Amino acid sequence: MSQQVTAATPFVPDDDTYHLPTVDDPLWFETTWWSFSVPERRLGGWLHAGRHTNRGTVSWRVFVWDPSGADPGRLAYYRNMPDVPLADDADLRAVEFPAGGFSVRMLTPLMDYHVAYADPEARFAVEFEHRSVHPPHRFTPGEAPAMHNPHLDQLGHLTGEMMLDGERIAIDCYSVRDRTWGPRSRHHSHGAQPAATGTGSRILHPGGAGWRQIERERGRGRIQYIFGHSWGGAGCDTGFLSFVRPQDGDAAGWSPLNMGWLLKDAEFARLDKSRSRMKNYRNPDTGWSEHMEVLLVDERGRTMEAEGVALSHMCEHAAGSNASMRWEFDGKVGWGEDQDGWRVDHFARMRRALRSWG
Repeated sequence: MSQQVTAATPFVPDDDTYHLPTVDDPLWFETTWWSFSVPERRLGGWLHAGRHTNRGTVSWRVFVWDPSGADPGRLAYYRNMPDVPLADDADLRAVEFPAGGFSVRMLTPLMDYHVAYADPEARFAVEFEHRSVHPPHRFTPGEAPAMHNPHLDQLGHLTGEMMLDGERIAIDCYSVRDRTWGPRSRHHSHGAQPAATGTGSRILHPGGAGWRQIERERGRGRIQYIFGHSWGGAGCDTGFLSFVRPQDGDAAGWSPLNMGWLLKDAEFARLDKSRSRMKNYRNPDTGWSEHMEVLLVDERGRTMEAEGVALSHMCEHAAGSNASMRWEFDGKVGWGEDQDGWRVDHFARMRRALRSWG
């Protein structure tokens, strides 16, 4: 009998490569995601690939955003290649995605990796090593948004270089990679059916600002992921990472955090999800996150207050955005992201309410 997987179950070296599907579901999906930043340029970047294993394809994309523009047509760099055939024996420990995609090479199992990509025609390239600062943290099984699929998050020190429109820019930051695999009978953005509230309402705790009530509607597929870390000559010793649950938020606008870590005095500990929360303030013109407060408590009782402001945005799907964030916590300045995911119709309703004159 297989042992039950818990939040404390460690990952193993074979988790560095692709997993064999356990079902024939055509929506079996396995991802690899890498993020980086250049804070002084208010710049963020992603390399992401999602493999539909049972379909024999992979969709990959690479993008960089800064204050010059947020939609794909105005980003500093954007390329998206959907549904490219991928060999059945592809090994994520040493892979180059087809049709000009990025490459990943494992250097140390579960810890260190080399990532590279080049688009000579666009005078763009990026190459770095991701040296992890801790073993991968497992997403809590049975909790939204991944629910039943394994998920890992891992902070690393990235060093390398990017060429943007011919300009060479050094990369030296701390940022996050993640992986998820398993069947997705519904896409994250489709959400699950709303849980019963006892009143038949989609809102668990009615009241407060109208736009916040719309944001708190259950079953709309809202997903939000925030992180920020501070680094300097001594390395990275302060920061946090968490998923946010706006669907479970209160009328005052505070949303609980349902997983993640607190990094304090160079020591990681899991968050106490019953005591950690975030309050977000949105720009009335764009609807995107502009400013947020985060109150964090870990399972050891350590606390931290963080305040973040958005410096630049990337809006890939006409709704929420990925934002580069500047954070202040424990007397330090840190950098990270706010990934704010919405269905387009839900976002449009929230934004109308946010801009309403009466």
